[in-house]
Amino acid sequence: MGEELRQFRRQLREELLARRSALLPAARAAAAAAVCDFLEALAPELPDGPLAFYWPIREEIDIRPFASREAARGRLLALPVIVAKKAPLQFRRWFPGVPMTSGIWDIPIPAPDEPLFPATVIVPLVGWDRAGFRLGYGGGYYDRTLAQLRPRPLVIGIGFAFARLADIQPQPHDQRLDLAVCEEGIERFTVTARSMGAEVVACASPPCLAHEIDPAFRDLG
Repeated sequence: MGEELRQFRRQLREELLARRSALLPAARAAAAAAVCDFLEALAPELPDGPLAFYWPIREEIDIRPFASREAARGRLLALPVIVAKKAPLQFRRWFPGVPMTSGIWDIPIPAPDEPLFPATVIVPLVGWDRAGFRLGYGGGYYDRTLAQLRPRPLVIGIGFAFARLADIQPQPHDQRLDLAVCEEGIERFTVTARSMGAEVVACASPPCLAHEIDPAFRDLG
């Protein structure tokens, strides 16, 4: 990855995180409620098997209410855990009331248990592009994980509508989303998205490495 591309991504990340941090709590809560409603609509389409979600940090959209409802319906839920630097994530079972401990960056994680292998992975987005490629914090953990999971799970990205970009200039290691959900709707990416764009469903927004990593995550990049 050249320096010009690194700078491009770094600037995008900084701008989007700043905009996210500036959102008022009421706007953030309204977006989270809308996203959870869209996820509820998607739930019947999800493959059988465990569903991995994320514990929100840094003003990410909070989908824990959706996860709790899925747990009540009997679905196995999991949270991602960083077990080693530059290693794939491990997924540990989560349910309301499960014993939790503090993981990297003080993110709550379930206590050690037998890992689950998710059929669906819901990932947070700093940004994403019209071809379905995700801009994260730069550590590469989800990319490494999705690259080695077999069978590959359904991958759903969660982000704010303003973070939908035209093109993040994906690299060969970048793993593509199957769907993206924001407060304005659901976006489904076609198999030809690299060359022909994506199918948008009810989404009104416009075609919304170590030194590249967000500083808060650089020690584990």
